[in-house]
Amino acid sequence: MTNVRLRAMGAADRAEVAELICVSMNTWDILHGLAPGRFSGGPAQTDLFGHVYERLDPGCCVVAESPENGRLAGSCYYRERETHLALGIMNVHPNYFGRGIARSLLEFVTDRADAAGKPLRLVASVMNLDSFSLYNRAGFVPRLLYQDFLVSVPEGGVGVRPPGLERVRDATLDDVEAIAGLELELSGISRRKDYRYFIENADGFWHTLVYEGEGGRIDGFLASVCHPLFDEIGPGFTRTDEEAAALLVAQLDRRPGGTSLVLVPTDRAELSRLLYTLGGRNCELHAAQVRGPAEPFRGVSLPTFLPETG
Repeated sequence: MTNVRLRAMGAADRAEVAELICVSMNTWDILHGLAPGRFSGGPAQTDLFGHVYERLDPGCCVVAESPENGRLAGSCYYRERETHLALGIMNVHPNYFGRGIARSLLEFVTDRADAAGKPLRLVASVMNLDSFSLYNRAGFVPRLLYQDFLVSVPEGGVGVRPPGLERVRDATLDDVEAIAGLELELSGISRRKDYRYFIENADGFWHTLVYEGEGGRIDGFLASVCHPLFDEIGPGFTRTDEEAAALLVAQLDRRPGGTSLVLVPTDRAELSRLLYTLGGRNCELHAAQVRGPAEPFRGVSLPTFLPETG
């Protein structure tokens, strides 16, 4: 294992971390025949991860610094919530691939989770067998498989009106407790800080919707990020496929002419069929993984990568 020093990321490191994430992910893609890589926007695109994570949890990024030259060999974002810790995006610079850097970063976060007495959760690619093995060896267990769709929205919108669309509305801060209660019921986790951040939308690129059922009960929640350099729908969760379909269509209709990334569970055939009908195409597979105790997923889970959720 390469000798590195683990320390907290400082403000002066953020640009280097953004570049590290960009070159790490693009290099992996190119090595696996996926040129030119997913982050064509360069470090400006991957700096969105740093921006969002620092907004939510300042100082919660560990970096691996090379003592030889002071350069960063790797980085990992993480955060603690009421019920769990979440592992955010973790990357190693290509110059340090295969030297145990990722294992060192992961151990730093697993130690924090163990000290807090909480499970550690993530959503990770199952196509990257190196990272899958890393997490599996560390005790993570895959709990739910997702298929990633890229969906291009026509200028006139998706042109589909699923049942229940009229029950979808913008979320407000008054909905936070109901949203927290719903996710706790469906997945056994809660993250109030995240819901507030999405709904407050101080950054101007988030939009958050809820599905209001009978008697005003919140039966679904779905956030999305729509930024010139990043467009993804999620995170969200609903009781049923019908509510998920209505929320997904409502979010897609907000971005005419754009292309969005959407993750849906592989066991939700109706949702997959809807996205295929809308011209969606598969681009990757991910799994929600948990190290420690976890309740089974109930309802529909719709994760995201900004911030990563599981």
